[in-house]
Amino acid sequence: MKKSDFMFDLPNEFIAQYPKKKGKSRLMVLHRNSGKIRHKSFTDILDYIKPEDCLVLNNSKVIPARINAFKASTGSRVEILLVEKKADDLWKAMVYPGKRAKVSDEISIDDKVKCTVKSIDSSTGERILKFNGINGNLLYYGETPLPPYIERAPEDIDIKGYQTIYAKKDGSVAAPTAGLHFNRKILDELKKKRVKVTEVTLHVGPGTFRPVRTENIEEHRMESEFFTITEEVASVINATKKNGGSVFAVGTTTVRVLETAATKKGELIEKEGRTDLFIYPPYEFKIADHLLTNFHLPGSTLIMLVSAFASREMILKSYREAIKEKYRFYSYGDAMLIL
Repeated sequence: MKKSDFMFDLPNEFIAQYPKKKGKSRLMVLHRNSGKIRHKSFTDILDYIKPEDCLVLNNSKVIPARINAFKASTGSRVEILLVEKKADDLWKAMVYPGKRAKVSDEISIDDKVKCTVKSIDSSTGERILKFNGINGNLLYYGETPLPPYIERAPEDIDIKGYQTIYAKKDGSVAAPTAGLHFNRKILDELKKKRVKVTEVTLHVGPGTFRPVRTENIEEHRMESEFFTITEEVASVINATKKNGGSVFAVGTTTVRVLETAATKKGELIEKEGRTDLFIYPPYEFKIADHLLTNFHLPGSTLIMLVSAFASREMILKSYREAIKEKYRFYSYGDAMLIL
């Protein structure tokens, strides 16, 4: 398939720049079997998840990974996006603009904290930075790493707005955005219904923002991201399916964990490691029965995944309907439930 098969026109006015109060987003419900679309409020998700079902969340926590700095030799401003901690003083990171961060260059965060560029990955542009002068946690110097299509500086509202209420494990540089819609009341109501609420982990890396640069999508390669699913969670999900319940995956990151840890027989196993699974049509899903997601960028790996879950034609039709009905798109946008 071609990247152009997944393109659509989206006026900038529909790209959400601020979060809504959790639980207050709109919810489009797409029925795959019939193609019917329903326009709901997010709280209506309670009507679709039954007591015998299982809700799977990604509990990764967004770290304050964006750091404003300057090149020590010239004073030129640079921006560091921390990607992955390698040691107490060693991080994989993106640096913008890259031309100001060559090997052996020194970058300063303040008068005491500095780092040196140790190496550069020519394929991704990622740097290995060695820090010195750190007094405590390096993340103290960072701020919320808002995606590039949110065209403003981070504000106090983003500290909670760009974080799920159930985030536990530090490691993401982008939010698993489908989970941003849940508030405590909705999760408590699901638990009262005896819905099994479980958690996996996938730390979202900067690759989530990287465009597909090949027209032939089969040539695209995903960047690997750390994930884990415990034996307990795998057992709960396996039991749900065995007993006739449905698995509701919250977000594309959750789907990728489930599919990575699934056996050919369609059973989940305990697993930890890195996944570069790229899901696009056609794809046979083994675990997730339903998917809660946001509205994604044209030509992105995310819209390709949801197009595999429903169909390309159905997704593009629903996106046209979303634009007509003035839904909010992307990270701070509204939600879509694919049944």
